[in-house]
Amino acid sequence: MPHPTRIFKTVKELSKAWKGYKKDLTEQNKEWLNVQYVGKDGCRVTDPLKVPMTLEGFKRYCRNNHGDVSHYFDNDGELYNDFRVICRAIREEIRENQIIGGMLGVYNPSITQRLNNLQDKQQVENISPPPLFPDVPTDNSDK
Repeated sequence: MPHPTRIFKTVKELSKAWKGYKKDLTEQNKEWLNVQYVGKDGCRVTDPLKVPMTLEGFKRYCRNNHGDVSHYFDNDGELYNDFRVICRAIREEIRENQIIGGMLGVYNPSITQRLNNLQDKQQVENISPPPLFPDVPTDNSDK
C-alpha cells in the first residue's frame, strides 16, 4: 500500500495550519449563538458561544483547506516521527482548552470529563451481612 503524500513538508507548515484552525474557530463562534429572551417584554438577545477545540475539528479544517492529516497523528510506520512533538502539542492544547472550558462552565463539564477520561471512578462493594441462622440452608435445593 503506498504511503500518503505529505501535505505539510515541515513542522512549521503544520503549525501554521493549527493557527489557521484556531482563527477559524473564532469565526465559528459567530455562527453558534445562545438565544435568550430577557426582560419583561422578552427581548431576544443572542450571545456567541465559544466553540471548543477538537482534534476532529482540526482534521476537518485541514481536510477542507489542505488535505487529510490523520496520518500525521496516527504516525503509522513511524513515517511522521518528525511531527510527533507538534502533534502532541496540538493534542495537549485541545485537551487543556476542553478541561478549562469545562471547569469554567463554558463547555458542558460532563462531556468534557468523558472526552478527556476524567470521570470519577467509584467502586461499590456489595457486602452481605452474615446470615442470622447459619445452620439453616439459604438455597431452595431441598425442594
